Amino acid sequence: MKRVSAVLALAIASAFSAQAAVTQTTRYVIISENNGKQMGEQVVESHDDGLTKVRYIYKDNGRGPELTEEFRLAADGTMSYYHSKGTSTFGAVVDESFERKGGKAQWTSTTEQGAQDVSGPAVYVALNGSFEVDSRAIAALARTPSASIPLLPSGTLKQVVLDEAQVAGPKGQSQQVQLVAQTGLGLSPKFLWITKGAHPSLFAVVEPGTYVFAIEGWQDNGKLLAERQKVAEAKMLNDMAAKLQHPLQGLTVVKNARIFDSNKATVGAPSDVYVLRGRIAAILPAGAPVRGAVNEIDAGGRIMLPGLFDMHGHIGRWEGALHVAAGVTTLRDMGNDNAQLQMMIDETADGELLAPQIVPAGFLEGESAYSSNGGFVVKTLEQSKRAIDWYAEHGYPQLKIYNSFPKEILKDTVAYAHSRGMRVSGHVPAGLRAQQALDAGYDELQHINQVMLNFLFKPGVETRSLERFYLPAEKVAGLDFNSKEVKDFVATLKKKQIVIDPTLATFAFLKQKDGDVNEPWAAVEGNMPPDVARGFHVGTMKIPDAATQARYEKSFAKMVQFVGILHKAGVPIVAGTDDLAGFTLHSELALLVKAGLTPAEAIQVATRNGARYTRTSADRGSIETGKLADLVLVDGDPTRDIEDLRKVSAVITRGQVIYPKEVDEALGIKPFVANVPAVKPLEAVPANIAGSNDGVLRRAGAIGRKHD
Repeated sequence: MKRVSAVLALAIASAFSAQAAVTQTTRYVIISENNGKQMGEQVVESHDDGLTKVRYIYKDNGRGPELTEEFRLAADGTMSYYHSKGTSTFGAVVDESFERKGGKAQWTSTTEQGAQDVSGPAVYVALNGSFEVDSRAIAALARTPSASIPLLPSGTLKQVVLDEAQVAGPKGQSQQVQLVAQTGLGLSPKFLWITKGAHPSLFAVVEPGTYVFAIEGWQDNGKLLAERQKVAEAKMLNDMAAKLQHPLQGLTVVKNARIFDSNKATVGAPSDVYVLRGRIAAILPAGAPVRGAVNEIDAGGRIMLPGLFDMHGHIGRWEGALHVAAGVTTLRDMGNDNAQLQMMIDETADGELLAPQIVPAGFLEGESAYSSNGGFVVKTLEQSKRAIDWYAEHGYPQLKIYNSFPKEILKDTVAYAHSRGMRVSGHVPAGLRAQQALDAGYDELQHINQVMLNFLFKPGVETRSLERFYLPAEKVAGLDFNSKEVKDFVATLKKKQIVIDPTLATFAFLKQKDGDVNEPWAAVEGNMPPDVARGFHVGTMKIPDAATQARYEKSFAKMVQFVGILHKAGVPIVAGTDDLAGFTLHSELALLVKAGLTPAEAIQVATRNGARYTRTSADRGSIETGKLADLVLVDGDPTRDIEDLRKVSAVITRGQVIYPKEVDEALGIKPFVANVPAVKPLEAVPANIAGSNDGVLRRAGAIGRKHD
């Protein structure tokens, strides 16, 4: 590998020494779909010696990557040389190179080094790259007759055309563009708008509800492209939902299941659970005579859990299947594009989208250079009230306030939300400590770093920047949890019953060493597609030396410890993720166990507490007659070993049974269980009257008779 690095270093030095003239410049802009603000740009310069240089920057919510790239193309349109430098979303150093000479490909980065023999065209997948990498892959795919091309280090990129549209540009220009779906990377398709013709390139990327990335001058087509893309995506999602959801028609009995009591955090004796039209019709001792069921599922002694709650998501249309496969039947969305979220709620209710039921939290942000551009961005109290009115009228039980919200109107805003019957939670607005947010009326705090900043914040510290991550990573290691300040704060949280949504699994990135697999993904890496597993090794924080690494590791360990202190003190905890759908919740519960909760208590947090703090306890959070039949069958015993929670064999929700094994196989994931409890039809038991003939009954005088 030292030889590989030396060869690449020489190639890089030669490339940087070239001073060729620029022959063409293409500029792309990234525009927020919510408010029209520019969030970034990509500038592509083609030089007359064949070298292409790229400058890429994207900023939202006080963070984002900044990259410079350069590359050369081989005769087949793939990259023969590539180099990227800069910083990643959270400030980690990016320095990545690739070179192919003949049949030998080699690459190196801060994360990995590798070399591989290769024949024919192949596309290198950069760990941190701009959209120009996608554009060159599009061009290379156009040269292949099969619309597929091998990927390096592994995999195959495939592409299909879904739609075509005419777009308008500057000075009366127009052109035809095509929507393509690429598969072979990640856990969902990648949708790109490309130019049409013999030599296609990237025209636009639309993330509906978030941003439009497009060639400058053509960005106003974003709304048109987003709407057409949603329709095309919907068809693919509807097909997937139809394939993976199996309706339970009529009364179904799930036999011989050991029910987890989420109120007592215990497992009971084997039972038979009857399900009808999406609700629990009866619960009887296992082996009791079957009462009129037309379907049977033999749980075989498996543990049956109430459907799990993920209390911190920002759900996208392609994530729902992963959530459900993990046993998540309810997700609290903590901030999204409002129109997009309303659409997903409707699609899920109609069975067109395989996803958990969504409990939405209304996102409220303030104007600043650090603003997150989703939901409502406001300046005044009147604007805040109007936003709260919209959320209340659309059934949002909770408000989430964000980093740049004006602190001057915080207390009145919280009071108004409470007057509309909404809970209030969020990040701590800039310039305040968590205690001051509680004084303003918060009911809940999001993220362990926001809690820790209560003890670390000083005037002048900009908590909307990356400092909100680096300061806790640097300083929590030295915090004295026995100090009066800490004990008084914990006492306040307990007295006011302030809910803490720590998202520990997400914040494990604070101490990840680049090149090592991050802790939450260690248990699932072997089941993932190779490119996804490869991404688990990419560090996101700038950690320059071993001493910093040790300090950040100690800080994260103390954050985990602090959540245990809160739980023991009687402070309510909920289980949220804010990361990879489904799998992160299992890792979050594993970290709660690491914090000192028993496995059964951790599952209680993800069931009873989830229902309690989404105000859905009347129909969710426990397995009881009359409640929704949101049921999860698990192999092993997760109340003893929390890692068994990953072995979900079947999920029942909204009158459907879903098998995670099928979901995993559809997404290129190695299943976590081999055998599933199948639905077995039973011989129907006739009712007293099997049909009706109202006309005859009327003639006989039977209609309207009283039963004396």
